[in-house]
Amino acid sequence: MPINVTQSYLPPLEDYVRYLTGIWERVYLTNAGPLVVELEQRLKDTLGVKHCFFVNNGTIALQIAIKALQLAGEVLTTPFSYVATTSSLVWEGCTPVFVDINPHTLCIDPDLLEAHITPRTVGIMATHVYGNPCDVETIEAIAKRHNLRVIYDAAHAFGVTYKGSSVLNFGDISTLSFHATKLFHTGEGGGIITNDDELAHRISYMRNFGHNGPEAFWGVGVNGKSSELHAAIGLCVLPKVPELIAKRRMLSERYDFLLNSTQCVRPMLQPHTAYNYSYYPIVLPSEEVLLRVRDNLNRHEITPRRYFYPSLNTLNYVKPQPAPVSEDISHRVLCLPLYYDLEVSQVEKIAQFVNEVI
Repeated sequence: MPINVTQSYLPPLEDYVRYLTGIWERVYLTNAGPLVVELEQRLKDTLGVKHCFFVNNGTIALQIAIKALQLAGEVLTTPFSYVATTSSLVWEGCTPVFVDINPHTLCIDPDLLEAHITPRTVGIMATHVYGNPCDVETIEAIAKRHNLRVIYDAAHAFGVTYKGSSVLNFGDISTLSFHATKLFHTGEGGGIITNDDELAHRISYMRNFGHNGPEAFWGVGVNGKSSELHAAIGLCVLPKVPELIAKRRMLSERYDFLLNSTQCVRPMLQPHTAYNYSYYPIVLPSEEVLLRVRDNLNRHEITPRRYFYPSLNTLNYVKPQPAPVSEDISHRVLCLPLYYDLEVSQVEKIAQFVNEVI
């Protein structure tokens, strides 16, 4: 049976049907329905954050965050992330300025940030790569010193805590992805997190076309709303998250034990982090070795993913900028399969197929 890099967790069908029965009875599918409101409240309680807005995908979450902070100019950002981190900036008319990554944590290198600040710099957009927190304290200090706003792309960081607090509590805004492949998901969806009441007020209008009642408008907005059907999936998955993390942790530790640790280097976790095991990336000695590993796994119907690849500073719609660490890592990093229904015996086979070609 083929093994993909990830597989969505599906809750018991009867759980979802119970929510569907209520939806059918109410005949209310969208526009801040009761399940959306319930999911937002339960997410706030679970994550320990003040404001949470459930939106229809993780990219619109980034775009609304940029608009809410009124960023217009240069934004310092990471070249090592999913493409949405860069494309959302470009889409919203900002200029991404790439700051290279730390070769050990793979997050943006805070020691390089200030050298890239110009009079046109308005903000920082960093990614908690694979759920590994950025150096949030150093970034916060730099942002305050230069009056910059901070957005964290926290698409991978659901449930991650740093020094006992949700990592989502750092920065002006954090954004989440609830895509079907994520640890917590709603099929499609995303989240916007902020502890700032004024920003929350703005976001509440922006994600609903700017509506202020049926016949008035607060200002410009977009359709960032999600539906009762998606909220219902989230309400089914949310109680399972501790169990999902525990299984991923067990499988990750099995990989750690089985893989050749001198050839498969793991990113260094930020100290004081309670991790969510959202991915299992390995950094191999060279791209040549990576391709041998990938091809060997493919021969056995196993599909790992080159993630993140390519380095975003090489995209054809951004101004070329150097980021040698990110470019090097992107050619050598491979995510191995990791998901709730993956079996230990499958992890053992995957590790065997990796080890035999490195």
